Amino acid sequence: MSAFVVTGTGTGVGKTVAAAAVAAVAISRGVRVAVVKPAQTGVGPDEPGDMAEVVRLVPDVSTRELARYPEPLAPATAARRAGRAGVGMDEIAATVAELRQEHDLVLVEGAGGLLVRLNDTATVADIAVPLGLPLLVTARAGLGTLNETALTTEALRSRGLTCAGLVVGAWPREPGLAEWCNLSELPEVAGAPLLGVLPEGIAGHSPREFATVSRAALDAGWDLAFGA
Repeated sequence: MSAFVVTGTGTGVGKTVAAAAVAAVAISRGVRVAVVKPAQTGVGPDEPGDMAEVVRLVPDVSTRELARYPEPLAPATAARRAGRAGVGMDEIAATVAELRQEHDLVLVEGAGGLLVRLNDTATVADIAVPLGLPLLVTARAGLGTLNETALTTEALRSRGLTCAGLVVGAWPREPGLAEWCNLSELPEVAGAPLLGVLPEGIAGHSPREFATVSRAALDAGWDLAFGA
């Protein structure tokens, strides 16, 4: 199963929940999973970040956070304002290689969208390029998501990268016409399968409930991306 980069079509689309859901389904299948956050922004030294949320939802997962900056900005900007260098690609690659030794699946959760800068020269996409990693793209459900998703997948393909599949990060409790139409059109504009749709509010569940809902959402599309 190896490793995947989890990115999104923008900020706040549900990447962390999507990574946790994939981890929960994998663990239910007996897969050893690690989730890596190269750069966490917008939280203080002792505050819970995205990896704490992943562990809260999926207690059996391993996690690693490489850098943390207090201001809620793009990682490169937050690092510069904190007087620090942004996280390096060599550190990310070494961490992924290390975690691959003891895990069957490593998920690397980006920050914001695909072209958000992690340091002065490298973006989230540059995590995947040297390692040849496929990407899982988290998308919104509503109006505007087709354009955002098309731009993201076009950008990754132009870099020789593969979109393994899409996950809708928050399916509304009362979907409208746009949401229902987007379900069939998202795979077409992305050129990649829709792996599943995560219900809005899923992060409020207990770990057991979260795993159950995640399996219901992703089981049908699992083999399309992971083949196991």
